[in-house]
Amino acid sequence: MSPYGPPVGPVQCVYSDAHLVVAVKPSGLLSVPGRGPEKADCLPARLEGAFGPLLIVHRLDMETSGLILLARAAEAQSVLSRAFAGREVSKRYVAIVAGEVASEFGTISQPIGPDWPNRPRQKIDPENGKPSETYYSVLGREAGVTRVQLTPVTGRSHQLRLHMLAIGHPILGDQLYARPQVRDAAPRLQLHASRLSFDHPATGAPMEFSAPAPF
Repeated sequence: MSPYGPPVGPVQCVYSDAHLVVAVKPSGLLSVPGRGPEKADCLPARLEGAFGPLLIVHRLDMETSGLILLARAAEAQSVLSRAFAGREVSKRYVAIVAGEVASEFGTISQPIGPDWPNRPRQKIDPENGKPSETYYSVLGREAGVTRVQLTPVTGRSHQLRLHMLAIGHPILGDQLYARPQVRDAAPRLQLHASRLSFDHPATGAPMEFSAPAPF
């Protein structure tokens, strides 16, 4: 049995070399350790037995599954972090949202800031929020729900959840923002990081990875 408690699902490594590791994080697993021993279980801890200490480059919410990039050395972490900050990394997500989205594609531009009395929640904040932008396109519709592809231009906390909520289509299984009917419509948050593209930190070669959504 894991010393961290019951497993939340296997961690799949899709690529590794001397500089980086690309893995698929399962829903329910932290991207980084939290405070206290009960929150020590996280993606780097699950992988360190195979790869040694790993350094964080970006994060996914605990409830979100999908592709995540980790560095194996400080130099690679620095290069990759600058690429994220410079919006040189492309990320795409798949989500299932409540309701049938009318437009085939669109752009959501809504500023986001912390909801201080209700942390860790964020909120749409036209006065003090940071500019935030998401592209969406419809992948398919069924009765009462829509499968969408989401491409964040910015990387604010909870951006995809808040932006879909803002246009009236909250993500199924969202325990933080969705109304009870939508929150309980799925056993987990229906949000998955399905595609990740970036330049290799050492060689500059273009790298692209994909991982199908498990829902």
